[in-house]
Amino acid sequence: MKLAFADPRNMTISPLNMNYGRPDPDTADIAPSIRQRGVLLTMLVQEKTQDGAVVPGHFEIVAGRRRWFAAMAAIAQGVEIDPVPIGILAPGDDAAAIEASLIENLARLPADEVTCWETFAKLIRKGRTPEQIAATFHMTDAVVRRTLALGNLLPRIRGLYRREAIDVATVRALTLATKSQQKEWLAMLDDPERRAPTGAQLKTWLFGGASIPAKNALFSLDDYPGQIIADLFGEDSYFTDPNLFWTSQNQALAARREALLADGWSAVEVLETGKAFESWKHERVSKAKGGKVFLAVSSRGEVTTHEGWLSAKEARRAEAAAAKAARGEGDGDGPKTDRAEVTSAQQTYIDLHRHAAVRAVLADHAGVALRLLVAHAVAGSALWRVEADPRRAGHEAVSASVEASPAEARFRAKQAGAAALLGVETGGALVGRRGDGGAAGVFAKLLSLPDADVLAIAAVVMGEALAAGSAEVEAAGLHMKVDMATFWSPDAAFFELIRDREAVNAMLKEVGGKKVADGNLAEKVKTQKAILRDFLDGTNDRPKVARWTPRWLTFPAGAYTKRRFATAERSKAVAPLLRRVKVPGAGEVPAPTVALVSDPNPAILAAE
Repeated sequence: MKLAFADPRNMTISPLNMNYGRPDPDTADIAPSIRQRGVLLTMLVQEKTQDGAVVPGHFEIVAGRRRWFAAMAAIAQGVEIDPVPIGILAPGDDAAAIEASLIENLARLPADEVTCWETFAKLIRKGRTPEQIAATFHMTDAVVRRTLALGNLLPRIRGLYRREAIDVATVRALTLATKSQQKEWLAMLDDPERRAPTGAQLKTWLFGGASIPAKNALFSLDDYPGQIIADLFGEDSYFTDPNLFWTSQNQALAARREALLADGWSAVEVLETGKAFESWKHERVSKAKGGKVFLAVSSRGEVTTHEGWLSAKEARRAEAAAAKAARGEGDGDGPKTDRAEVTSAQQTYIDLHRHAAVRAVLADHAGVALRLLVAHAVAGSALWRVEADPRRAGHEAVSASVEASPAEARFRAKQAGAAALLGVETGGALVGRRGDGGAAGVFAKLLSLPDADVLAIAAVVMGEALAAGSAEVEAAGLHMKVDMATFWSPDAAFFELIRDREAVNAMLKEVGGKKVADGNLAEKVKTQKAILRDFLDGTNDRPKVARWTPRWLTFPAGAYTKRRFATAERSKAVAPLLRRVKVPGAGEVPAPTVALVSDPNPAILAAE
């Protein structure tokens, strides 16, 4: 069965409906509810066909006849009815449709949303998920989650809604309000001299953000440089400059986050301003077992702390990690977080730029390249067949960025030189070009070249066969001390791919300082990226920061959060290996124990 929504005006009664052809039903008991709230319960339908073809957007009702009649009557009276939830039965299965119509008339859900919420809340406490509830009652996930959101309301507001003292638009707006806002709204409702906002006006009141109460400040009002005014009764006071308030509030929010981390919490996540914490998507987990703290910031500056929560997926991982620890297994690092520090596209961007820079420097370090070549031959790698790295970006902006990089231009020049030495056409990789005589023909050509030319070709071939995003890139880059600032500068693609607010705030701290970063802690990613670019470009009165390279791209690589970052993990893994290296002699490469290809045994030359 497929769940969807449909316009009731595009629906008719199916002949398979057990009440088909009977007089119009009495809908007096459900008409008021449907006029006010629309159709809440899923109607079972089949797609309408005409001349053997499905008529798009038109359906025949198998179960839900009374609801449809009530909805059509409301429309006829000028009431605007939202699209109704439908469950589309498989075509041609008439027996299933008849069974569904019978079940519909024998068993019904509670008649109002508050009773539904009470029922659903009990099921949630018994371990049911919203998805399971939706499947059981043939409802969409959206309807179930919308009903569960009633749990955010104070009991009195739910009672008002049950008695139809407030409409559906008002109650849905109130589900987005904090408890203190709900109490304030109820106080206005009880005051005969005040008018409590409803519907769209209520949402404006909740999220307008123009009036920010002084009581919501996390910082000391004694140190606040701006102006605070009190109302006529002197009971409440408000900030006159919202921008100045948010700067101080964000700095205090940053201090609270640091204090919670110092108190032993595994992570503290600051939600975007105005985004509510959805407790039904999370589970309670103690600090000792890896629970996080979520700081919800309302549009009016109110900060709510939710301590000891993990997403459902992270909670399962925490349980598994605890079970492993109890058995003496696992690495002791605790459960992994839900998401990485960077997106997959950003990771590709980072890997390819690092790859380009390493092989560009590699082309000037023939001794290192030869050793990499031998290492690949002995130990193998993901690419050793031999073939060139495909360098698939999977994203147009990433591909364009890498193609335009100085590292790519430098390596292409080296490729052209190597191709000329081998006597093959320039353009594209050397690896995989068999030519006349295959490998033997290439071998014969190499025999006629001096050591320097052979090593130059080997360096280019190694650069082509070096796998992007590999530990080998990290090892070579660390050993050669590749300076990414020589080959990379922040471009549009880099900023476009950044999605993590915590990471971009840490970058802002690098270029603009702690005060600037803390002052924009709760700002959107887009806003913080714009400020970061101002520093790098020296615009909007920001001092220009030259040759900045993010930790993601430096050698060794670093992360900005405690979450996993593949590049930094690879850098950390190869660092101990390089510390054990002892370079023989004064030069980069030890003297060969056998003659190189350009210095063959005289006996071989004589045989020619």
